[in-house]
Amino acid sequence: MIGRVWAMLRRPTLVRRLMMAQMLTLTVLWSLAVAYVLFEGTGEASNVGRGVLRAIISVADNLADQPARQQHSLRMIDEALREEFETGQVPELAPRILVWRGGELVYKSPEAPSGIRSAGPEQMEMVYIKGQAWRSRSLTEGGTRVTVLEVGGPWQFFITINSHGYYLLPLLISLPFLLLPAWLSIRLAMRPWRRVAQEVAARGPQDLRPLAFKPPHGELAALVDNINALLQRVGASAARERSFIADATHELRTPLAAMRVNVEALQAQASDPRQQELLDGILNSGNRAARLVGQLLQLTRSEVQAQAGERPPQALDILLQDRLAALSGLAQVGGIELELQASVSLQVPGQRESLVSLIDNLVENAIKYSPHGGSVTVSLHAERGQAVLHVADQGPGIAPALYERVFDRFFRAPQQAQPGSGLGLAIVASVVQQHGGTIQLHRASGGQGLLVEVRLPLAPSGRAVV
Repeated sequence: MIGRVWAMLRRPTLVRRLMMAQMLTLTVLWSLAVAYVLFEGTGEASNVGRGVLRAIISVADNLADQPARQQHSLRMIDEALREEFETGQVPELAPRILVWRGGELVYKSPEAPSGIRSAGPEQMEMVYIKGQAWRSRSLTEGGTRVTVLEVGGPWQFFITINSHGYYLLPLLISLPFLLLPAWLSIRLAMRPWRRVAQEVAARGPQDLRPLAFKPPHGELAALVDNINALLQRVGASAARERSFIADATHELRTPLAAMRVNVEALQAQASDPRQQELLDGILNSGNRAARLVGQLLQLTRSEVQAQAGERPPQALDILLQDRLAALSGLAQVGGIELELQASVSLQVPGQRESLVSLIDNLVENAIKYSPHGGSVTVSLHAERGQAVLHVADQGPGIAPALYERVFDRFFRAPQQAQPGSGLGLAIVASVVQQHGGTIQLHRASGGQGLLVEVRLPLAPSGRAVV
């Protein structure tokens, strides 16, 4: 379970890619905003305004004759300037003030560096005291001047963030909460894409019609147009292939039949046993070639009939009786007993010739692979709105690992002793698919032989009649 979830998370998706692009874009914008704020913050004036500095000078001048009250008032102003930083538990970032009057230092903030003599310019300048960078700004009026020192260097970053946080924090905090809205918006925006994918996934290999869904979106409409153009080209190519196979097989039947007649005539006149043996080999090869041509014709016709679309109800039980009667001669030659178990009358919508081809191939295969004196059992019953056809033989069966591959055209199981073209089950699978059914292979009862199970949907009026 954990492995599947991890594999799903690792699998690249367009939704995740678009979300990453959105988040990356927001992160870049946020980084640019931070860089802009920091750039502006390093060149800006002191956080202590000129009005505050003038107020300090005024207090120092007005209370010059009352040193105690002067000290108290200046300390109160100093503590007010420091309050915000001490509340934020960063007192080291608080500004320090120094006040001179008549060249005498009358007030100095706690922890303010000593040795500041110059009044300095009114503009901000950077000074270094014992290796510590300080941003200094002074104001002089009359004989009184006040200097404000603020921590510079790397600490300036935190001071700028503290003073401009209202610009950056909303974007920083909202970034994680944008994931869900971004995911929902992308999912909604990709609904037309999923609809196209679902329609393509629902198509069978024989359904080459243009896609029914026509999205109005420019990018997706171009993709659908290209898919439809590809389907049209594939359909035309498949039609040419079917036409070629049909023409070739039809043209091959006549010379094969003529060859068989001539060989049989020669065989009737030949008295040498060696010649008889050679002519038997030619006759057998001709029969295999004729059977291959016939199967190719069946396959081509079944595909053409499937595209015709007309599927009248067919009585499957009666069709089984007719075909088993027709194949009884073949079974007698091999000493095989044919048994039909069909106590219900079932109708399925379909093409009669295709269904005949399906039954013939299944029963002929069962007869061919059953041992002499064995039996082939054909049964028919209804189950959950489907006609279920079973054909079981007593042959060697097929290894379960090859159950899927035996439906490929011209595939034959390894070490197969019986001659064949490898088209029989491919024809059956094609007919079943065209009729909307399913086919499965199982071991026959008792573990020996092969059981082929075909399920076809019943016709609306094809309910079972016992």
